Amino acid sequence: MKQANKLKAVRGQAAWSISARWLLSLSGLLGLLSWGLLAAAKAVEPSASPTSTAATSLLAQVSAVDAPSSVPPSEAPILPNPAADYRVPALQPDFTGSLWIGSWQGLSRINPETGQVQARVNVPSRTIGSLAQDRVGRIWLGTYEGLVRVDPRTNEITAQNFRLPSRRVLSLLIDTRGFLWAGTDEGLAMISPDRGLLMTTVRDLPGVSANALALDNRGFLWVGTLNGLVEVDTASGFPRRQITGLPGQTVQTLAVDDQGLLWAGTPNALLVVDPATGQLLRSVTVMRDRNVLSVAFDRSSSVWVGTSSGLFRLNPLTGAVLGQVPNLPSGRVLAVAPNVGNKVWVGTSEGLAWVSLTTGAATPHFGFVSPTVLDVRR
Repeated sequence: MKQANKLKAVRGQAAWSISARWLLSLSGLLGLLSWGLLAAAKAVEPSASPTSTAATSLLAQVSAVDAPSSVPPSEAPILPNPAADYRVPALQPDFTGSLWIGSWQGLSRINPETGQVQARVNVPSRTIGSLAQDRVGRIWLGTYEGLVRVDPRTNEITAQNFRLPSRRVLSLLIDTRGFLWAGTDEGLAMISPDRGLLMTTVRDLPGVSANALALDNRGFLWVGTLNGLVEVDTASGFPRRQITGLPGQTVQTLAVDDQGLLWAGTPNALLVVDPATGQLLRSVTVMRDRNVLSVAFDRSSSVWVGTSSGLFRLNPLTGAVLGQVPNLPSGRVLAVAPNVGNKVWVGTSEGLAWVSLTTGAATPHFGFVSPTVLDVRR
């Protein structure tokens, strides 16, 4: 009997040993299989090699705000984040009548008549500094991490990772031939929007940084730099001349009036330049010693001037102040878009607002303002 029990125990141990070996073998096979699958996945993974001078086109899924929601889009602000940056450096009206908002909270599209948020688009970088729309309606974003193209019909990213003089894009402009110019902190680049190809780079730009861009009535490109203005031939890509010795030296913003004159904002002046002769015509008296950050003209030819100490409306002929806008989210005005939705839309360092053309008063858009502004308004 004892011998029989002993024999059973031995057989049990043997069976357990075989089972254990089988499990270990199976585990090993599974491990090898997992490793093989991982290696195969890595083998077919796209290479992260640097882009060539031809722009790399990349289709990426982005989120649209067309899905049904229990809260109307205009009442669904970005969730407040006290540590976030709510500046709005770029505003771009499009061909459909919508207004694109480039902020450090990302890219959005609104109905400028009602303020309703139509879409919030996920983009690779939220540090948006400039916007432009090309001839077929695509939206281009200049960010501090590169250039991005968005299809407004699908809200999809259709191109990015262009090899620019620098990844820090400060300004964008479409020229008379339809080419896109991108100003960076280390020079200029010209891109074919249709093919997504980098056509020309201007690395040795006098004044180095292309802070602002404008086209004169002759089709020449003017670049606001760290050391004055540079005129560029858009056909050849070569600088034609440089204007230095301007009050304030660094040109931060540019606009062209209905007479074809160039208006340039510097850290302590608003200047008017004749682009045909390169002559400085005048410094607007009321803007002397003011840090001018943005300039735009409305349909009545008034000039709206955004400074670090508020938004002003001027008579461009006399330079007289026609009004100063109160109740903005911040006195630091980074972008101005007049005559959009029968309003003047304003981007500040603390968020977005619109100005009534009837009363001249500003109203913050609560979907795009800092929590501190919300607290003050409550």
